[in-house]
Amino acid sequence: MAGELPGLLVNEIGGVHGILRGHVAFLKKHFYLITMKEFLENRKHMSKKVQAIYLWWHKPVIDKELLQSLPNLKVIANSGVGMDHLDLKLVASFGVKMANAPCAVSSSTADTGMALLLASARRLVEGYHIAISSGIEYREADFLGVEVTGATLGIIGMGSIGYKIALRAKAFEMNILYHNRTQRKEHEEQAVGATYCKKIDNLLQQADFVMVVVSLTPQTHKLIGKRELELMKPTATLINISRGAVVDQEALVTALQTGVIRAAALDVTYPEPLPRDHTLLKLKNIIITPHLGIKTDKATYMITEEAVENILAALNGLPIPSEVLPS
Repeated sequence: MAGELPGLLVNEIGGVHGILRGHVAFLKKHFYLITMKEFLENRKHMSKKVQAIYLWWHKPVIDKELLQSLPNLKVIANSGVGMDHLDLKLVASFGVKMANAPCAVSSSTADTGMALLLASARRLVEGYHIAISSGIEYREADFLGVEVTGATLGIIGMGSIGYKIALRAKAFEMNILYHNRTQRKEHEEQAVGATYCKKIDNLLQQADFVMVVVSLTPQTHKLIGKRELELMKPTATLINISRGAVVDQEALVTALQTGVIRAAALDVTYPEPLPRDHTLLKLKNIIITPHLGIKTDKATYMITEEAVENILAALNGLPIPSEVLPS
C-alpha cells in the first residue's frame, strides 16, 4: 500500500535539519516518505517516485541538479513563510509549484516577538544571571529596565505576523506605528489603534521599540543599516524576528557599543548560528535566541498540516491554498 502513495522527499527524520519524529505518522498517512540518504543511495529507483518535497529548516537544498533528477516532481512545500532560500524562478522553470505556511506560523512568531520585547525591556536575561550568581546578595538599586506600558512600538512589516504583534501590543497599552508597502484598511488600523507611517524614517524617529517583521528580498536586504539606526532614539530597542540579513549586523554592533541605541533582541542572525567569537555574542545589551519563532509543538504540527494540504491540492490538480509565485 505504501508504494501506491505519492513519494515525499524529506531531508531526514529527526536530527538538526530533519522533520519532527512526532509528525512522521501523520505524513505516512498521505505519502511514502523518502529521505535524502535513501534517495542518494538509490537515485535511479527513487527519482521517479518523488512527486513532492517537504522542506524543513530550509533542507534539503533545492538546486538545478536535484530538480533535473526528479522528473515527476510537482510541488515543493516550505515549513514557514520566508522563501528567500529558494530560487523561485528556477523551480518554476521546471513546472514545479511552490507553497509556504503563512497561516500556521503567525501566532507563534508574534508571541516570540513580544517575548523578546519584554525580555529586553525588563532585562530578564541579565536579571537571571544576577539571581543565580554566587556572592551577590541582590541586584543593585539602579538595575532598571524600561516601561512597556504606554511606550511606542514601531512595526516594520504589517502582514499577518505584524498585525498579530499589534494586537498583542494593544493589550500592553502601547502606541502603535507601522510601516508597510501598503496601508492597512481603516477598520484594521482602528482595531489595534495603529498609525501608518508612509516613510520608515518617521517610524524610526518616534518608536521606543522597533520590531522588524519583513520578508528577506533584495529590497529589504540590510533595510536597517547605519543611517536607520542613527535615526532611532538612543533609548530605543531594535527587535528582529524576520531574517538576519534584514539588519546590517556590523552597523548594529557599532550602534550597541556606542550608545546609538539602547539595546537589541534578535531571533535571527546571519549566519545562524553566529561564529562563537562574533562581537554580538559578547555584548551585554543584546539578547539572541536561536530562531525560536515557530518552535512550539502546536505551531510545528500546524505547519506540517498546512504543508500536507498544499501538497495534496497540487497533486490533485486543485488550487493550492498557500501557493507562492515567482516575482
